[in-house]
Amino acid sequence: MPIEILMPALSPTMEEGTLAKWLVKEGDEVSSGDLIAEIETDKATMEFEAVDEGVIGKILVAEGSEGVAVNSPIAILLTDGETADEIGTTQAKAPEAALAADAGKEATPSGVSEAPAPAAATNADGSRIFASPLARRIAANKGIDLATVQGSGPRGRIVKADVEGSTATAPAPAKAATAASAGTTAPAPIASGPATETVLRMYEDRETEEIALDGMRKTIAARLTEAKQSIPHFYLRRDIKLDALLSFRSQLNKQLEKRGAKLSVNDFIIKACALALQQVPEANAVWANDRILRLKPSDVAVAVAIEGGLFTPVLKDADAKSLSDLSSEMKDLATRARDRKLAPHEYQGGSFAISNLGMFGIDNFDAVINPPHGAILAVGAGTKKPIVGENGDLDVATVMSVTLSVDHRVIDGALGAQLLQAIVDNLENPMAMLA
Repeated sequence: MPIEILMPALSPTMEEGTLAKWLVKEGDEVSSGDLIAEIETDKATMEFEAVDEGVIGKILVAEGSEGVAVNSPIAILLTDGETADEIGTTQAKAPEAALAADAGKEATPSGVSEAPAPAAATNADGSRIFASPLARRIAANKGIDLATVQGSGPRGRIVKADVEGSTATAPAPAKAATAASAGTTAPAPIASGPATETVLRMYEDRETEEIALDGMRKTIAARLTEAKQSIPHFYLRRDIKLDALLSFRSQLNKQLEKRGAKLSVNDFIIKACALALQQVPEANAVWANDRILRLKPSDVAVAVAIEGGLFTPVLKDADAKSLSDLSSEMKDLATRARDRKLAPHEYQGGSFAISNLGMFGIDNFDAVINPPHGAILAVGAGTKKPIVGENGDLDVATVMSVTLSVDHRVIDGALGAQLLQAIVDNLENPMAMLA
């Protein structure tokens, strides 16, 4: 029977997306793993792979369609010698139904046959199990609990072959709702200013240009509003003397010149923060609503400005990587971020972030924590300033001002001070970072 191809969830937080481009047309044969479309999320454009084999019988959502809800039908796949005549007439309404579906809710599949695929299954913890429509149908007919099946399809998706050889299993017990789990519910929207109509009337006699919000700008607005309203920020500020680091960096760059590598001050900052998270492991943590998760590795996110927004690609295991490796990886991530070619796993996660506006001449600023991170370091420009030396003499040094924004639910004041002190020590004694 015909199979509905559904709008995929390409990241854990994706609720809707734009069907940017079809890579196939009606009548084309596809196999599992073939690229069939490009899907634009709030952050990137990603390729979508087929999970079953067959013939594209009908395309339901046209290229360029925006606001297509996750799990709404976008095309029909014909299998086992089926023809386009077997596609129900009700599918003609699928595009409208997909676009009208509420964000965050799974669209009800409009039946293409007398036995549509069952709704997407979930694990005991409520997370969605990714399975092809055909696999879900077979599992339902055989009484197989998909939570017990290991997927072999793209990104671990359960496909036909995974369930054909399985036997019926008892369904996993549903996890009881608790007061703690209620805390994971997204907060209700809070008004953040005058109504749109009020603002428009206020400026109706002035020349203006309306700029529509794209997915990235909507996400930035929602997440930062949530962060400032729900995270109890506190701020710790320090000045860091950079002269030893600048001298050491110059020496290293001369030695790395033959390899075509060049270290930036930001590379040292990433390394210093990664090591500090190991030196103060209690601060290497994130907020998870009803608990704190403490990480073992140092996964450091770095803000990268792009046209219309920003990315925070994550350098995983940054404490264990050399400065040249961090520099090379950061350049690659930043380049692909500006081209919007990062995969979700490359910009999600981490426990700590760095936002460096020093290259724009900013002396100091306060950064907003990117949830669920426990802290973010705002880095200003290094400038020549008069200082009082250890012997009391007046001297001149290159000084960089930093501000550590901390989530008080995760990190208390004294612990935040220890983390910032470790960062300062690493940057003021750069040779020790290579020991």
